[in-house]
Amino acid sequence: MPDGPLIVQSDKSILLEVDHPQSGDARRAIAPFAELERAPEHVHTYRLTNLGLWNARAAGHDAEQVVDTLMAYSRYPVPHALLVDVAETMGRYGRLTLASHPVHGLVLESTDAAVLAEVLKSKRSSGLVGERIDDTTVAVHPSQRGNLKQALVKLGWPAEDLAGYVDGEKHAITLSPTTTPVYPGEDAATWEPRPYQAQAVDGFWHGGSGVVVLPCGAGKTIVGAGAMAKSGTTTLILVTNTVSARQWRDELIRRTSLTEDEIGEYSGSRKEVKPVTIATYQVLTTKRKGVYTHLELLDARDWGLVVYDEVHLLPAPIFRMTAELQARRRLGLTATLVREDGREDEVFSLIGPKRYDAPWKDIEQQGYIAPADCVEVRLTLPEHERMVYATAEPEDKYRLAACAPGKNRVVERLVAQHPDDQVLIIGQYIDQLEELAGHLDAPLITGATTVRERQKLFGAFRSGEISRLVVSKVANFSIDLPEASVAIQVSGSFGSRQEEAQRLGRVMRPKQDGRTAHFYAVVARDTVDQDFAAHRQRFLAEQGYAYRIVDAEELDGVK
Repeated sequence: MPDGPLIVQSDKSILLEVDHPQSGDARRAIAPFAELERAPEHVHTYRLTNLGLWNARAAGHDAEQVVDTLMAYSRYPVPHALLVDVAETMGRYGRLTLASHPVHGLVLESTDAAVLAEVLKSKRSSGLVGERIDDTTVAVHPSQRGNLKQALVKLGWPAEDLAGYVDGEKHAITLSPTTTPVYPGEDAATWEPRPYQAQAVDGFWHGGSGVVVLPCGAGKTIVGAGAMAKSGTTTLILVTNTVSARQWRDELIRRTSLTEDEIGEYSGSRKEVKPVTIATYQVLTTKRKGVYTHLELLDARDWGLVVYDEVHLLPAPIFRMTAELQARRRLGLTATLVREDGREDEVFSLIGPKRYDAPWKDIEQQGYIAPADCVEVRLTLPEHERMVYATAEPEDKYRLAACAPGKNRVVERLVAQHPDDQVLIIGQYIDQLEELAGHLDAPLITGATTVRERQKLFGAFRSGEISRLVVSKVANFSIDLPEASVAIQVSGSFGSRQEEAQRLGRVMRPKQDGRTAHFYAVVARDTVDQDFAAHRQRFLAEQGYAYRIVDAEELDGVK
């Protein structure tokens, strides 16, 4: 009997024994197709889902590989019914295809007439398809390409989109050497994309459209630039905020042949449309009198490529807009496909399936992101605060626990332990952050801070002029602060896994001296704060990061 680290069960759950000598290999092997559900100390629980298996299939993994992996690492025989189900689920992807027909234009084809009949009978597909051409083919109006793909995923028959793309307006873009610093230890004059970045571009381009998943700090912008160079067309880049838009612009100027005159910013303060236009999600989703007034940007040029930065944060209206853009190549960039709203299937159907995914630990072992030490500091509330918490209304409990006054003292002690490091203090509640900024004599950045002031403070932090910075959730994503080596999280968006990944990512840019990054989560013991912390940590546990738990009273020398 093999003594593997996995127990594979017929309910599609997979148990991983963390302390087993093969646990690391097994975790990496199942990562492409299994999702982590729970990550306590000794046994982690993963789950096989249809979407996870379809994403694996789209990324080039077949059912035989999945079955072989499960059998190779399982301690007990894998239930036969589960192996059959894996094969049949993965076999559903591609039974339907969208293709171009010389006479009828866009068509939906099937290798199985019964499958086509089943989906055509469903109310979900009503009005999305046209005339029946033969037993295995039906016409589709091009405007319904995205809506039909959404419907088919919901029906359990995801279509592989082979219909191709419009060429878009040509605009030459090449990657180029730069005279400015690139990565620590790399020569600016001979700079080129890292191997995994090149593989990600190739994976995306081969698939036509889809999502590239890379850790924070691993250079997703370079992947975007590489895709733009492959495309050689006008490009629309959608980003989370104006600061991110300007970071993209600066990076493209450094890494490509593009000049400032070729890059436009479409944000709250500027409305420029150029061959490469960088627009914020916020401005595109702005409504006036019930109408999205800036949607004309999507048709302002004959875009050959649309890039979605931080695709896990796409606002719902962007999904609706994207349904109309299926003839354009689409690239989604993210550190995690986890969406707290459960709309991963819409990313899959409208942006595209996962085309490349690099485990965080693999990139760390190659030296491209900093190793990270994750510590959960647990604070015991004083008796009177425990009583206030215990008798509070349910909707007030998290804020009370997350903003416990004792956290201020813990943060001060942690900051004192890192006198020579660049430290970020990150939280959710503005009054808590204002108090911390006052205690630490540190600047504060919130949603109310102007773009100009944010850029000024981020610049001062990068240059070392200031070494402490208190930030709200506006710094969760798309902020490039490579000098930051310590992050202290005092409160978060309840149990958001994506937020935890983004916040750890703030300190994972590789350091010139190879230092380890430190990520502290300060948590109130025996409260929902502790429960939410466990949920937030799930994604990072899936990537191989373990949290040490220390008592707030034993902080000295924790570093």
